[in-house]
Amino acid sequence: MLKSDDVRENLKKYYGCRLESSCDLQTSATSCSLACSNLPRSLTEALSLIHPEVIKRFFGCGLPFPAKLEGCRVLDLGSGSGRDSFAFSKLVGPNGQVTGIDMTEQLITASRQFVEYHQKKFGYEEPNVSFIQGYMEKLGEAGIQRDSMDVLISNCVICLCPDKTAVLQQAYNVLKDGGELYFSDMYASSVVPDHMKQDPVLWGEGMGGSLFWKDLISLAHSVGFSTPRLVSASHIEVHNIQLKEKAGDIKYASGTYRLFKLLQKPGRSGAAVTYKGTIPDFPDQLDFDSLHCFKKDVEVEVDTEMAAIIQVSRFSSDFTVRMLDEQKSDSEPTPQYCHLNPFLLADRRGSSMRQCSKTSR
Repeated sequence: MLKSDDVRENLKKYYGCRLESSCDLQTSATSCSLACSNLPRSLTEALSLIHPEVIKRFFGCGLPFPAKLEGCRVLDLGSGSGRDSFAFSKLVGPNGQVTGIDMTEQLITASRQFVEYHQKKFGYEEPNVSFIQGYMEKLGEAGIQRDSMDVLISNCVICLCPDKTAVLQQAYNVLKDGGELYFSDMYASSVVPDHMKQDPVLWGEGMGGSLFWKDLISLAHSVGFSTPRLVSASHIEVHNIQLKEKAGDIKYASGTYRLFKLLQKPGRSGAAVTYKGTIPDFPDQLDFDSLHCFKKDVEVEVDTEMAAIIQVSRFSSDFTVRMLDEQKSDSEPTPQYCHLNPFLLADRRGSSMRQCSKTSR
C-alpha cells in the first residue's frame, strides 16, 4: 500500500492542481449532489445561495446534511471547496459555528476567499465559518478540542485517507457525548486488493481506498461509536474504461451513515418513542435512517441502542420516551447487518448516480 505521506502528496496534487472541477473526476460519485429529490426547504435554499465557483470545485459524493443543526458546532472533515461548510453555516444560524478542515492548501485558500461573500449573503453580522489546514487523522494537532463538537460531517473524503481507524478515533474524540458523525462515502462490494491501493489514480478517485462496507461496522465499534445507521445509498458508475477494467468485479456505492457517540452503554430494555413534530422542515415525519421513519404522534418501538441515541442526542427534546420492561433488540447471535448494506438499499430504491458530463462546464 502507498505510504500515508505519499497518499497525501498525491491527493494534494490531484485535487489542488490537476482537477479543475468535479466533472474531471472519472466516476459518477459527485453527480447526485444537487439532483437528489425531496430535499428540505432550508437545505435547498442554503445550497442555492452558494457561490458558483465553490459549487464548481465540489468533489463530494452525497448530501450529508442531518436535521436540526440550528445553534450547533459543526466540523466539516475534508471541506474541499467549502460547499458543505458554507451550506452548514446557513443551517446552523448566526449562533452556530462551522469549521472546515482540509489538507490541501489551494482549497483552503480558495474557501477563505468566499467567507465574507457568504456572510453577507446570509445576512450575518459576523462570519460563523472558518477554514483550517490540517489532517483528519490529527484533529488535535489542528487545534480542534476534545468533546467540543455537536456534529461532524464528511463528504466522500474518508475513502481517500489511508488510516481510517485514526480518522474515526479522532472524530470520536472531538465529539460531545451524544454527538454524531454524519457522513457520505464510497464503499466497495468486497475488500479492495493491495494492488489497487497502490494505484494513485484509483486512490484519487476513491476506488483504491474505499472500505468494504461491512468493515465500517467493526471499525466504528472498535473506536467506541454506536452501530452505523444507513440513511441513503446509490450505485456509483465508473465511466472510465481503464479504471473499470482495473476494478474488475468490485462494485462501488455511495452510502450515507450516521454514527453516535454514546458514553454510557445502552440499557437492556428498548423503548416506545413518539416524535413530537417539532423539528423545522419535518413537521409530519422524521426519516431518521433507512429503517426508522417517525411519524408525528405515532408511538414506535425501538431497540436499546436507538433508544439511547434518542435520549442522549440533540433530538432528545423532540421525542417522548417510554421505557419498556422487555428487551427489544434487532441483533442476532451473529449479526449479518444486511440492513446496513448500501448496495442492497440502492437496489431497493433503484438509485444510481448519473455520469458526470464535461459539457456542463
